[in-house]
Amino acid sequence: MSLLDKFLPRYQFSERHHIKVRCGPGELLDVIQEFRPPKDGFSELAMAVRQLPARLLHWLAPARVPRPSPFTLDSFTPLARDGDREIVAGLIGRFWRADFGLCVVDGAAGFLACNPAKTSKLAIGFSTEQIGAVTVLTTETRVYCPDRYSLTMFFPYWLAIRPVSGMLRRRALGTVRRLAESRAHDQAIS
Repeated sequence: MSLLDKFLPRYQFSERHHIKVRCGPGELLDVIQEFRPPKDGFSELAMAVRQLPARLLHWLAPARVPRPSPFTLDSFTPLARDGDREIVAGLIGRFWRADFGLCVVDGAAGFLACNPAKTSKLAIGFSTEQIGAVTVLTTETRVYCPDRYSLTMFFPYWLAIRPVSGMLRRRALGTVRRLAESRAHDQAIS
């Protein structure tokens, strides 16, 4: 059983992307665990547009609506790593809300135990498969909506964000490939 199946075996929404990388699977997962996206105008614009409703609400009613927290990779809860094969992180929230409605989750046990109504669970996994001299890196995102309310609220949000989210994910995979292959090259000549 994969880690992704362990943490989110049931889901209504998923998206998968893959890329070939000239790097070992373990080194590749290390790069992902340490990954901090470089400055990227497109990614920054996409996140600014996504957070615009929260900023406007704060601007209109600063006493009632707190300043929105930035949504970054640090918003995800690391869940598990299976050696050189797979790594998984998760989020629980009302992603369709202006502030994402994120729940604070303490690790893997907290993610599994947290099942509030009207809230969606998201798990993102990165898996590796070595094929000859390259490693195929696959990322899959799954979202589970436990009730009609969360499904009804998440579905239009998914339709709106999926194209941009997919583009951001493909760009991130390209950046991870460049970082991993550069690191592998530097280690080979050391």
